Amino acid sequence: MKGQVYDIFVIGGGINGCGIARDAVGRGYSVFLAEMNDLASGTSSGSTKLIHGGLRYLEHYEFRLVRESLMEREVLWACAPHIIWPMRFVLPHHKGLRPAWLLRLGLFLYDHIGGRKKLPVTRTLDMTRDPAAKPLKSLYTKAFEYSDCWVNDARFVALNARDAADRGAVIRTRTKVVSAMRGADHWTLTLQDTLTGAKEDVQAKLVVNAAGPWVDEVLTGVVGSNDAHNVRLVQGSHIVVKKKFDDPRAYFFQNTDGRIIFAIPYEQDFTLIGTTDQDYHGNPADVKISDTEIDYLCAAASEYFVEPVKREDVVWTYSGVRPLYDDGASKAQEATRDYVLKTDASDGRAPILNIFGGKITTYRRLSEHMLEKIEDQLGKRGKPWTATGTLPGGNFAVNAFDSELQILKSDYPFLTAAHAHRLFRLYGTKARVLLGNAKSLGDLGKHFGSDLYEAEIRYQIEHEWALTAQDVLWRRTKRGLHLSADEAAALDQFMEGAVDRRRAMAAE
Repeated sequence: MKGQVYDIFVIGGGINGCGIARDAVGRGYSVFLAEMNDLASGTSSGSTKLIHGGLRYLEHYEFRLVRESLMEREVLWACAPHIIWPMRFVLPHHKGLRPAWLLRLGLFLYDHIGGRKKLPVTRTLDMTRDPAAKPLKSLYTKAFEYSDCWVNDARFVALNARDAADRGAVIRTRTKVVSAMRGADHWTLTLQDTLTGAKEDVQAKLVVNAAGPWVDEVLTGVVGSNDAHNVRLVQGSHIVVKKKFDDPRAYFFQNTDGRIIFAIPYEQDFTLIGTTDQDYHGNPADVKISDTEIDYLCAAASEYFVEPVKREDVVWTYSGVRPLYDDGASKAQEATRDYVLKTDASDGRAPILNIFGGKITTYRRLSEHMLEKIEDQLGKRGKPWTATGTLPGGNFAVNAFDSELQILKSDYPFLTAAHAHRLFRLYGTKARVLLGNAKSLGDLGKHFGSDLYEAEIRYQIEHEWALTAQDVLWRRTKRGLHLSADEAAALDQFMEGAVDRRRAMAAE
């Protein structure tokens, strides 16, 4: 609104920025969030897609972070049971690496320091009998099976943004903050639409810098502070291959270099393998997997699987840059995954609050801690509420997914079982908004390939800020794994026209 001075301006539309915006607006603050690209277009869609305590962090004595992360697993699962669900992990005992007693001790702590209630406890597997041994080499006679959770990370961000907007926040994507002038009691931020070039000014009492890998760049290039060096950029890359095993459990593999990788069932027909850890010194927007990383992941997985993972097996890759707080650790994999929040209210002028580090599992607690700092600056409003607040589409019990899915299939019998399952996994109860009064597939509009129809595309444009085929195919869904290049191009062309028409209507 022209002339309005917002309480909070958030820079960055990743999980931390959207989580803070949601929490703040839910407490009664006025909030404006700007993201220079698409929601979750950076680090937040480049994760291993786990809600987990971080078993390996115990080796680095990160007990506070592990405990907070473990406590969040069941909280987040209850908030979004459509896009978060339990997953069991098989950790084979590799002779010559970490001893079995150490693994069991770590898993005992993992089971007991985080308030676990519903997730199953660790158990020991006899790999001469357990089906989990089938795709693995016969070297492994013992393994441990433990619990964590899976999350659709990019959708997690979009749902936080959607809930924030539904509660009154302004969410603006493809909008870059090009300058920020600091006054005595407020900031004046100049924003630029990256698609049209149009500029506008927005005023806010407080700025939250949640720009992820760009957090130091915001401080030096936008705010105009002195040269800042607070984060260590660490690249993590993943490969996706055709399904390597039928077991619904995932694998946790130890490597001889001390690092670990996961092999996780992915999108029904694939296996996700990752991640790597190496320092990154370029523009985070340009990050992509290197040949060395592909070779490393293939070799590390092939140490365990009977059928080797080869370069030609790779059907897709993705990379992300983690903005880890620079604690001076000598190795990238040893740098802390904990977060640091810093307030700059120098000379009594309008404050800026900066976020360094963090991980997707702890975003909600990070948001609560950030709200404590915001309250110190702006005064207290509402109470903490997100521990029990469900995200859009997640308003059903964690054990009711299958029964809710059956009801959806009964109400829309023209959907195949796989199509209905995919829609309910992505949208939960909001799938009914997407499907509306449809009585047949024809009622869902134009077919773009696989099980992707116009009704879903329009829902994402209208409710989830999707503007391009890339937004749809690789963030809000993973249908990019199933559509041809021609089908993806046709979708992009359709979306360009649909978005233009929507903008024209909004301008009238």
